[in-house]
Amino acid sequence: MPRGPGRFLRAPVAPAAALAAALLSSLARCSLLESGDPVASALSPYFGTKTRYEDVNPGLLPNPEAPWRDPELLEGTCTPVQLVAVIRHGTRYPTAKQIRKLRQLHELLQARGPWGGRASATSGRDVGAVLADRPLWYADWMDGQLVEKGRQDMRQLALRLASLFPTLFCRENFGRLRLVTSSKHRCVDSGVAFLQGLWQHYNPGLTPPDVADMECGPPRINDKLMRFFDNCKKFLTEVERNATALYHVEAFKTGPEMQDILKKVAATLQVPINDLNADLIQVAFFTCSFDLAIKGIKSPWCDVFDIDDAKVLEYLNDLKQYWKRGYGYTINSRSSCILFEDIFQHLDKAVEQKQRSQPISSPVILQFGHAETLLPLLSLMGYFKDREPLTAYNYKEQMHRKFRSGHIVPYASNLIFLLYHCENAKTPKEEFQVQMLLNEKVLPFAHSQETVSLYEDLKNHYKGVLQSCHAIDECKLLKVFYALHVDIQAIINCKSLEFQGALNQSGNIRKYLELRIL
Repeated sequence: MPRGPGRFLRAPVAPAAALAAALLSSLARCSLLESGDPVASALSPYFGTKTRYEDVNPGLLPNPEAPWRDPELLEGTCTPVQLVAVIRHGTRYPTAKQIRKLRQLHELLQARGPWGGRASATSGRDVGAVLADRPLWYADWMDGQLVEKGRQDMRQLALRLASLFPTLFCRENFGRLRLVTSSKHRCVDSGVAFLQGLWQHYNPGLTPPDVADMECGPPRINDKLMRFFDNCKKFLTEVERNATALYHVEAFKTGPEMQDILKKVAATLQVPINDLNADLIQVAFFTCSFDLAIKGIKSPWCDVFDIDDAKVLEYLNDLKQYWKRGYGYTINSRSSCILFEDIFQHLDKAVEQKQRSQPISSPVILQFGHAETLLPLLSLMGYFKDREPLTAYNYKEQMHRKFRSGHIVPYASNLIFLLYHCENAKTPKEEFQVQMLLNEKVLPFAHSQETVSLYEDLKNHYKGVLQSCHAIDECKLLKVFYALHVDIQAIINCKSLEFQGALNQSGNIRKYLELRIL
């Protein structure tokens, strides 16, 4: 790669595996709000997508509003001219579905029979009784809504970014901010909280006005971008509504690792093992994480699990993310190309305007979505890909996997594209450079393992994705494959009389499918 003067390009860093190791090390060293709480601090690295942002960035704990400048960020003659960010919503309540499962488990504890009432051999107390007597404060109306801690996540992120990139987030640019959000209330509210934090950066000590009265206006809803998965027929048919797509998730639920946890939890809670299942175990584990993330307290639900349990439950969550949002199926990542293309359209426009000596029309673009928005996008770009796929049968082999969702997309996670204009560039090609940040840390590029790239080189690396990204065609479901999908689903559900007849006549499924295509 050609190099310009000064600090245009950095030396290569270690491969992607080293990045993953660094993230794991960071989590391992993290402390919690309750630093004296060994149970919560031990389990926190394994909460998956329910992980607190400060557990990924433990340096924020002493002062969450103080920016931390990654030493790999460009400086000197290269000036940032545009920032495009994809941001996951802040800390939220459990969904109504999770709350119903927790209520089911709570009622099971309250209805314990003669096997209840004995102290646990490990903890010295009846954990089941403690949990049965503890009132459930979660209610159906909460249903995934942003909590006050989530608003705080966004306000503090705004303050840090504004301090870190003052030329982009200057007061003069406030009216030119572009905010896009998913229609989900937790994302809309996250965008609003971010704007409030930014307004307070300009007006410390004053109460922010309603976002409708701010110069930039409220966030605009765009589900085609931020919930692309809901608008992709191919994804919905082949993955979201496909009973077999999460085979490895369901297989792991009944596998030996989960069965061991099932027995341990049944003994700890002193309930019949037949009354428990993997879903109830998982919601109990998540309740430990919700109590910590939302209220900053140690929950008695944490006493049910040890670190070995937590690692298994994290893997169960990662399996779901891998097969539904990550590398499990090609359409998972390909469905995000509409967002990927949109990001590069913003960057292209900024380059063009700068080349014409025009002001950048949108110096800051902020897009608020979900973990399900970020994971496919990162997969499309080739990040956190393991040599072997995650399956129900290689848990031990994947103990040091790169694909750990909690380390990648905790609450308030963010992926930032930072475009620079370098004044002293020797060639036009070196004039525009770009860096990426994941959760406020510089992310080495997948194609070069360097921390900075010439913009033209980055576009060239993803040329195939950008040129082939036609969202309508990408997500189009061919009729013949849709017909096959319907038939295969019927076969699985044992409802296809036509299949049974064909099988009786020929005993050949392949022949049936060939006839169906014709």
